Amino acid sequence: MSTTAAGSDQLLPAVREFRDRVAESVLPLDLPSTAAAKDNRAALLRQLDDYVIPRLSSIDAPLLAVIGGSTGAGKSTLVNSLLRREVSRAGVIRPTTTSPVLVHHPQDERWFADARILPELSRVTGEVTNRDAENTVRLVESTELPAGLALLDAPDIDSVVSANRGLSRQLLAAADLWLFVTTAARYADAVPWELLRQAADRGTAVAIVLDRVPPEVMGEVRPHLVDMLREQGLGTSPVFPIPETTLTDGGLIPDADIARLRSWLTDLAADAGAREVVVRQTLSGALASLDERAEELISASRAQQRVTGQLRHDVDAAFAAARKGVSAGMSDGQLLRGEVLARWQEFVGTGEFFKKVESGVSRLRDRITGALTGKTTTQADVDEALHVGVAQLIEANSTAAAADIARSWRGSPAGAELLGANPDLGKPSRDLSERVDREVRSWQDDVLDIVRSEGRDRRTNARIAAYGVNGIGLFLMLVTFAHTAGLTGAEVGIAGGTSVLAQRVLEAIFGDQAVRTMSEKARAALLARADAVIDREQARYLDAIGARTVPEDQTQRLARALDKVQAAR
Repeated sequence: MSTTAAGSDQLLPAVREFRDRVAESVLPLDLPSTAAAKDNRAALLRQLDDYVIPRLSSIDAPLLAVIGGSTGAGKSTLVNSLLRREVSRAGVIRPTTTSPVLVHHPQDERWFADARILPELSRVTGEVTNRDAENTVRLVESTELPAGLALLDAPDIDSVVSANRGLSRQLLAAADLWLFVTTAARYADAVPWELLRQAADRGTAVAIVLDRVPPEVMGEVRPHLVDMLREQGLGTSPVFPIPETTLTDGGLIPDADIARLRSWLTDLAADAGAREVVVRQTLSGALASLDERAEELISASRAQQRVTGQLRHDVDAAFAAARKGVSAGMSDGQLLRGEVLARWQEFVGTGEFFKKVESGVSRLRDRITGALTGKTTTQADVDEALHVGVAQLIEANSTAAAADIARSWRGSPAGAELLGANPDLGKPSRDLSERVDREVRSWQDDVLDIVRSEGRDRRTNARIAAYGVNGIGLFLMLVTFAHTAGLTGAEVGIAGGTSVLAQRVLEAIFGDQAVRTMSEKARAALLARADAVIDREQARYLDAIGARTVPEDQTQRLARALDKVQAAR
């Protein structure tokens, strides 16, 4: 056997590594643009497992000729006639051959009894039955078939049963030689020529049996078929016409009508050099076809990576906008309007109170102390109103992000697929409100911790005690949402002066710089807790994308493995 056919010492390991890279590759999205590549990946794996690796591993194994063709072409009758006994069911009910029958000489049993080829199919032996179990191949011994050659009767390539059509193509890909059976009435049908073109593209050795040809049209049909083969690059394929004839009592073609085909198969089995030519042609063609098929898989991998990259971009953009919305809502005064403003005004008294702000902190302290000690319920109302406002700000922005993503994803096949597989992604998570509520309450505790930390010295602690930690904490929350762009004092008046009073009290207790620092800490703590909520919402989408994402280095692994095969060929 030549180096090209048998391969160098590095070829088989390289092909096995390539096969492993193909097997571990994934195309998890059902995209129209990569559907063909998915089918190609499955077919490529089968050919590597069923033919290329077994042939490279056992270069001297018998030549396997797969007999394929259209429904009713007479494949089973031909096999039975070559062996002069029934080994494959023939009849008018279709499909007749539902599981393949592999005929071999008794001396060649060891080559086919194990899973060397067609490892997905279980072996069965014994008498021929009407219907063998699925995913089996029936092994039949015959001394009529010379050692060194095996025949495999495959299901119809155009069977009404889709599983049979798929199995037929799988078996043809496992062959050293395609023995195509067609008839004078159907030799120009589209389905056989689709497969024959594939054979030509991949360099597969092909022989044609032109069955049931009326003698009066033999001189017309055969030359036409030869011309068609030549046009498709199969001009060297032998053609064996079998005239239309009456079958024997046993349902066999008269021996004289198949004598030329039988002689050709016998000579092929007896001639090691001739078998080598066939094997070299088909194996070399199969190895060469790896280039294009691998490139298709690599291209599809990149396409799916681009699609998931866009989906991830949509998610990142939506939640970046959510974070920006939360940050802006904490700074533009919206949290100090509406319910918060109303409760705050009730807490400190009527609007006339703000006219007395400039009269001194001591008078403010007296007024506020009375409010804190006499209207605890009102303080709780302000605190709760602020809590609700902050929670609504975070929840609203998270909800808007979910809506933006759903709207964007529905416009793409991949996004629609993910939404279909994960219906909950069309809306915020069910426990969003609960988690936001917990984080905001925890942030309010953070603010009290900041107040306690800043009031450690005795003098400041005494001032805090005059208002209470909770009261000072409430003031700090208000100032946090008005303390923007470096402004202080009267400049931070938001929503009619809501935070001015709180600002003045805090500055009297802690000093201007300390208030600035405290508000920055409070703001950072709230942003961190908002980020925690948003991160978890975002993770739902990223996890769904990750489950359908091609590994980043998949294309590189496939390309490197293919390079090794090319270098070893």
